[in-house]
Amino acid sequence: GINGTISGTAEGIERVVRYLVDTAGFDDLELKYSTSEQPAFLRMKVKLKREIVTMGIPQVDPKHAVGHYVEPENWNALIADPDTLVIDTRNDYEYEVGTFRGAIDPQTDIFREFPNWMDNYLKSLPEDKHPKNIAMFCTGGIRCEKSTSYLVSQGFDNVYHLKGGILAYLEKVEEDQSLWDGECFVFDRRVTVTHGLKEGQYELCFGCQHPITEDDKQYPDYEEGVSCRHCRRGLTDAQLASFRERQKQLELAKARANKPQKQAD
Repeated sequence: GINGTISGTAEGIERVVRYLVDTAGFDDLELKYSTSEQPAFLRMKVKLKREIVTMGIPQVDPKHAVGHYVEPENWNALIADPDTLVIDTRNDYEYEVGTFRGAIDPQTDIFREFPNWMDNYLKSLPEDKHPKNIAMFCTGGIRCEKSTSYLVSQGFDNVYHLKGGILAYLEKVEEDQSLWDGECFVFDRRVTVTHGLKEGQYELCFGCQHPITEDDKQYPDYEEGVSCRHCRRGLTDAQLASFRERQKQLELAKARANKPQKQAD
């Protein structure tokens, strides 16, 4: 299989897609398009992996067992049902940036922690509080697909997930009809996107890679290219010195690039 994100001109991306379909044999690709004001990645990176978005449970296989897919246009009706338990399968920093109204935050740092959280949470519910439906979602559809597959393997039936993930929802559902609050974290230089997949307002802290806002920059712990309120106290003196030197070199390189060049006569 193949999973990934590429950035380029419309013509360049079309050539890549055509190659994948016509030459590499991936004729059932699920494609999502969005725009960016600058290249979304600094360099090309290709990895061979045994499992995409590792859950750590080999028997979980969405090809054999998975929850019910829900189209973005039908998602609101499902999660607005009081008998539906809505779970955000992403990590805590992604939840902080934005989520669906009423969604539960598992407070996980990595996806491997999710199955254990799910088991403990469902066991903690009183018998009369067990939900009629369980609805899960994630950024693009992979994590929630694996999560519903896990629950189906545990004997749950009424398990649903958002087809195409949050990105498909933000692309297809009008903002005035949306139950999404905030922005959606993405794993490229845009950092976040909003309705219509427009570039959001967040930046990344270099020290911890946590998304930060303009308000976060007002904290004393914020230092551009070095730290923010989420990581400052956990950084060593050596790390701070290294990050400051890196930021200094970036600023020097930027200044050289912007310096007017002398023209030869």
